[in-house]
Amino acid sequence: MKRLILAIDVYDRERALEIARRTADYLWGVKVNWPLIICSGLDILGELKRVTGLPVIADLKLADIPNTNRLIARKVFEAGADYVIVHGFTGRDSVSAVMELGETIIVVEMSHPGAREFIQPVSDGLIELANELRPFGVIAPATRPGRVAYIRSKLDGGINILTPGVGAQGGNVRSVLKAGADYIIVGRSIYGSENPRESARKLHEEIGRCET
Repeated sequence: MKRLILAIDVYDRERALEIARRTADYLWGVKVNWPLIICSGLDILGELKRVTGLPVIADLKLADIPNTNRLIARKVFEAGADYVIVHGFTGRDSVSAVMELGETIIVVEMSHPGAREFIQPVSDGLIELANELRPFGVIAPATRPGRVAYIRSKLDGGINILTPGVGAQGGNVRSVLKAGADYIIVGRSIYGSENPRESARKLHEEIGRCET
């Protein structure tokens, strides 16, 4: 089973498509954030899907009132996204507005140091929200495997944990998989390397070794 997701946080459309094409053999999916969408437009979602044949995650971290979330998510799903990432702290009505339109991933904790200030203290409530709404998955920090293990212990079965932070941010593949992650999200260590395909291959194989 493939567990590696490429976070393709670059500006240039052609570069993004080329990296995605070259690494697709080793990926479960591709995650697209605001930098690429702003510079290339929503059509990049469908283009990446056609080039790779893989699921595309729109990492918009939607955090608005239900109607605004719904308006944005509708266009994003229509453009080709298979999943949309939303913040849970805006409440179940805002998250549900996205889930009505397609597969959703809820942020319950983030990987950067500042997440400890305001998101981590309310993560229990966000986990409860996920257990109630049953999204495809939640975002948890590969940079803090202990938190991934805690989230896994509180999260209902069948809800996936996707973990950004491996590589450039210091997260470790073995530690985060042992903690209960289902998918590993990696960006700069792949797209910023001299040989993205080789970097993706090595990570894919490392994940495989950790599963045996």
